[in-house]
Order: sequence, then structure tokens, then C-alpha cells
Amino acid sequence: MPGVVITGTHSGCGKTTITLGVLAALKKKGMAVQSFKAGPDFIDTGLHKIITGRPSRNLDLWMCGEEYVKACFHKHSTDVDISIVEGVMGLYDGDFSTARLADALNLPVILVVDAYGMAESAGAVVKGFMEHKNPNLIKGIIFNRVASERHFKRLKNSVRGVEVLGYLPRDLNFEIPHRHLGLAVAEENPIAGENIERLADAVLKHVHIEAILAMNDYLPKVTIHDSMSLKQGGDCPRFTGAAPVFDGAGSESGLSPTLAPRIAVAYDKAFCFYYEDNLDLLKDAGAEIIKFSPLYDQAIPQADAIYIGGGYPELYARELSKNQSMLEAIYNWADSGKPMYAECGGLMYLSQGIHDFEGNFFRMAGVFPFETQMKNGRSHLGYREVILNDDCIHGKKGDKLRGHEFHYSEIKPSALTTCYSLFDNTGQDLQNEGYRIKNTLASYVHLHFGSNSNIAKTFINFIKE
Repeated sequence: MPGVVITGTHSGCGKTTITLGVLAALKKKGMAVQSFKAGPDFIDTGLHKIITGRPSRNLDLWMCGEEYVKACFHKHSTDVDISIVEGVMGLYDGDFSTARLADALNLPVILVVDAYGMAESAGAVVKGFMEHKNPNLIKGIIFNRVASERHFKRLKNSVRGVEVLGYLPRDLNFEIPHRHLGLAVAEENPIAGENIERLADAVLKHVHIEAILAMNDYLPKVTIHDSMSLKQGGDCPRFTGAAPVFDGAGSESGLSPTLAPRIAVAYDKAFCFYYEDNLDLLKDAGAEIIKFSPLYDQAIPQADAIYIGGGYPELYARELSKNQSMLEAIYNWADSGKPMYAECGGLMYLSQGIHDFEGNFFRMAGVFPFETQMKNGRSHLGYREVILNDDCIHGKKGDKLRGHEFHYSEIKPSALTTCYSLFDNTGQDLQNEGYRIKNTLASYVHLHFGSNSNIAKTFINFIKE
């Protein structure tokens, strides 16, 4: 399965732009491409999908463990010409770094170097990355923000021991809109078709695509067993769990396919942060996924449970608040005791209302007795391990799950009972979380259902019960 990892010297060096450009160039050459993203980020995966037309997958060693990550890469790379993995932060940053992921997948690495403001010094930067930890990891260099052909020649001539694959020019005039959580999401169509075309043409002109395609020729083959009966959990001793079976609807839960519960998934510009694997694992466990829009639909579709993911409800708070029929339907659903799960932006939607950045208040579904307040600074960011204090839609008391938290809002004080004991990735205790009323559970944590095989099947059995 041919593949490469595109990473950078640091965040902001241009690896997302170059990844999108390489994806677009490969697509323009008529190739089938599968993209992946190292780490927990939702936004980059959505941008990948704009280019490839295929869902992009998160490969997160901490949340899901090495064997799950290998299985995921294997499963989604079998029917394409090449797979492209976008790294996270700098190549060696973090305990579960892009370098560690590349090593686990046995993939060559292309290092993106921001050339703005330097010339021959680039050689020293590359030399440092080449000699740090694994000298055989980096197989190619792409420079970003290059001023001219003369500038590129000076950069290229400074590099020793690794192929310089090309560059993107400084005057490309390609930019993805930003906001408080990062880049604009794919559902907002942030990249016009002509800009994608221009980016693809720039890569085809200035980057040696054929050399990227040839990178896998010298790699030893790695055998990954198709059974995917794998151990999960990375290196953290707190975590245990067996990997789910990816294939075969109903095989994981034992439910009859004819009794497949229908899960209504909120999906629009306001709610679009989902791990694609979560939806697949629910389907593999026997569920039927149907999507609806809290922004535009007037009623919940016929379903047995609701799943409201994260996103940007604060940006669409006025529109969400005006859709009174949907807010009433959501409230009545929760009040009747039907199963509902919400995370981050979904939690905000189920609160009494949202105070936006300007201090305006917009009423929401009112399922929970607290309000949510947007902050100018980031409220929480980081990996999270959850230990269940009680049986719930995700599992049994004592089960351990993993996910990620990233938000700019906070809950205004409430005396609600919680069912999550929460820890960061170092094992440090955090404030308990996981708010529940009747059969509605909401949390700021974006759980990855691949972190524990019980999540999807328990979700389905909870609905059935």
C-alpha cells in the first residue's frame, strides 16, 4: 500500500497547504487517493475530503493505539493508488509524534520547511531534522513560501543527503480562512474550485510528483493481519480494550441486521466535527445512520437515537435559536427519555443558551439547566481519558475510553451529577464531566469510539434496551 507522510518543522509552516496541493495534483493526474490526519484534528480531515471526495481518517496513536491505527490505515488504503498522511505540529513534537506514527506505519516522510526569511540556513535546519533520532526517516524536502527560482536554487544547494522535491511560491495567493478553533470547516466551502485548481497546477509545476510516487519502491513490505483482532491503547497503563471488528454490519453487537436501530446524526455547518470511524463503527455494530440539520430542518427524522457532534454552534447561534420547531423537538425527545448523546458543540446546543463573543445571548434547546459562555481565550485543550462512574450509553461502570477536548466555551455553574471521571494524557485528575439527564448524555470530550470496542456495541444495545 503506497503512502507517504507530509509533515513540517513546526505548526504553521504550510504542511496543510502542501498536503492539499499534493492531494489535488494527484487527483488531477487521475489517481485515487486516500488521506489521513495524524492526531485528533477534525478540520483538516474535512478539507482533505473536499479534494479527494473520500472521508479522511484520523490516525491517533494515543487515543486508539498502534494496532488500531495500522488496521485503519490498511483498511482504507487497499483500494487506492496512494495514501497521504498529514502530520501534526512539528515532526518530533509530542510523545505520540508524527515521527512515531510514520515509523509505526513504515512510511517515508516528506518534510515541509518554511523558507520565508532564509536561504542557505535552510540546509542547517534540514540537517538538524535529518540527524535527530531517526536519520533514515525523512526522504524528501518541500520548501514553502519561496520568493523566486533563484531563491529556490540557493535553498536546494544548501541541502545535503536528502532529495529536494520542490517548492510552493510565496505569491501563490492561496489561503484557507481561519477562526478561533482553527481553519474554516469544509461544510462552509472555504476553498473555491478555482483555488484548488490553481494549487494543483502549482504543485504539478514546482514539485516532483513522480518522485513522491516512487518513494515506496524501496520500502520493505509490512504484513498486517486481516483479522484485525487487535490490542488497543498505546503505551498508557491506565487503558485496556480490544479493537473493534471493522467489517460486517451487526457482527460486533450480535444484533440482527433487520432490527438495525436508526441513529439521527446532526450534520451541517454548525455541527460537523465527527470522527468518521465513529460513524463506521456504529454501522458495523448494526446501526443505520441518517443525517439531519438542526439549522435547517424543522423536525427530527424518524430515529431511535440522536448523536449531536461538535462544531461551531456559537457562529450560527442566531439561526439555531430561530429554529424553534427543532429546539422544541430536541427538548421533547430528551424529556421523553429517548437516547441522545452530544459532545462539545452538541452540549452547547442542549444548554439553556449560548452567550457569544459579543455578549449576546441566544436560547437553545434547554435540556440541561446551565448556560454556556464563549471566552476570548481557549478554555480547554488536550487528550482525555474517561473512566465511567456509572453505566451509560457508552459502556459499563469502570470502562475506560479516550478522546480529545478543544473548546473556547465554558459552562456557567451547575449542580448536575456527572458520570465521567476525567484525566489528561499524563494521568492527572481533571474536573469530573459527562452530564446526564434521563437518557441524554453530553460532554465536552470528543470520544473516539476506536479507543474501546465496547463503545459502539454498548451504544446500540442501550438503544435497543
